[in-house]
Amino acid sequence: MSHLLYISFSNIDIVGECNPVIQSANFVVMPNLTYPKVPRGTVNRYNHRATYDLRAIHSIVNSTPVLHVSFTPDPDEPFPAILPMIGALGSFEYPSSDIGEPLDCYLHGYVSSRIMNLAREAAKQEGSKGLPVCVAATSVSSSMCLRVTICLAGIRANSNIKVDGLVLSLTPNSHSYNYRSAILHGYASLVISDEEKLWAMELITNSIVPNRWSNSRVPPDKAEMDSTRILRVQIESGSGKVREGMPSDEKKDLDRAEVLDKVWTGVVPMWERFGEPIPGPYNKVSEVPEYLKGYVSATNGQHEQHAVAAANKSTVPKRAKKADEE
Repeated sequence: MSHLLYISFSNIDIVGECNPVIQSANFVVMPNLTYPKVPRGTVNRYNHRATYDLRAIHSIVNSTPVLHVSFTPDPDEPFPAILPMIGALGSFEYPSSDIGEPLDCYLHGYVSSRIMNLAREAAKQEGSKGLPVCVAATSVSSSMCLRVTICLAGIRANSNIKVDGLVLSLTPNSHSYNYRSAILHGYASLVISDEEKLWAMELITNSIVPNRWSNSRVPPDKAEMDSTRILRVQIESGSGKVREGMPSDEKKDLDRAEVLDKVWTGVVPMWERFGEPIPGPYNKVSEVPEYLKGYVSATNGQHEQHAVAAANKSTVPKRAKKADEE
């Protein structure tokens, strides 16, 4: 028998299930922490594909090379702004935190960029939690997306998506992608202490290539530290959306033999793939380091395996659309 556990961590209300068998007097293991379902982050259309699970959402974010960060640049500016940024999830206070636990999102940027200046100004306002932002996970390997909605804190949004396959059905209207998408809403503030800043810079660097920080010239010098700013986004809510499986066509088409005989249906798996490392013009290291070769090989295999597995998973049946799902 499992018990529902409700906790609060870093201003996030988290719901989780724990098995009393794995409780002790000193700790409770909570394997299924979820973000609260709030209006700004609740998935309405095809909500059977939604996930609020921290592990699932954080894994999507941390596996994406580019994060799109949306914010309001000025109250008088009619258009929101979106910046592609490099970032990673982690906890400075609890560095050994698991990917399924509450984490902050750290973003790397230039000292005088607009978003850094806005975060600096937000910190001066009494009672401010920081600059409201929305972080969307995207993929640099594909410009394709099902829907893109400009997203700001407090507004329902869809993100760009990580595409795992082209879903080809009997009719154009039923074509789709196998995909993973994630949205985080939170408040961004500048990291002030050099200790946390260095920790975040190492976290972000190693999120690009594991162990790259220790295999480069470190620590950064004063000029590099002065020109770099790190934003810490305290996450308030998050949601993900995932489609896996084969096409799911309507009965009216499945009953038409002439259509079935004419139209090929299925999934074309799609994944990001690294090429062979190419040495730079002043590189003097004769062999590609093992940590880099190993990462490229392992990641390529994981991406392919995930895309193929996603194509072969059972497709969740479509549900009847409600008025609020349109």
